[in-house]
Amino acid sequence: MSEIKVLDKGDKFAHASIGSLHGFEGKQFVKDATGATSCEISFGTLPTGEAVPFFHSHKANEENYIILSGAGKFQVDDEVFDIAEGSVVRVSTGSDRNLRCTSAEPLCYICIQAKEGSLGGYTMTDAEITERQSLL
Repeated sequence: MSEIKVLDKGDKFAHASIGSLHGFEGKQFVKDATGATSCEISFGTLPTGEAVPFFHSHKANEENYIILSGAGKFQVDDEVFDIAEGSVVRVSTGSDRNLRCTSAEPLCYICIQAKEGSLGGYTMTDAEITERQSLL
């Protein structure tokens, strides 16, 4: 399993990496490495034919799964549907979930877990354009 590495950290940011996603195996949570306070993010992979070894649900947090590569099946309670690279699946609180890799290549995904109903502002309703000299 890859270990997350903190690459850089400042008063107002943290930069961490799990490295290349090609060849990444297992599950890696990043909240502690980045010091996140609003959500948990994890990277996961499942080899061909494998599923997460348990179903689970959350009391307060919804989860958003972003499929980066591979294909599979996703189950929410008693509903099963196909997923593939580019799929995005949101699962509500109080719902059992699991996923299985059905492709020849591993299923690689990101899971973002955040408190359900907590998003008050987003994109430009929570942003403002600022004036700053670019150092890029």
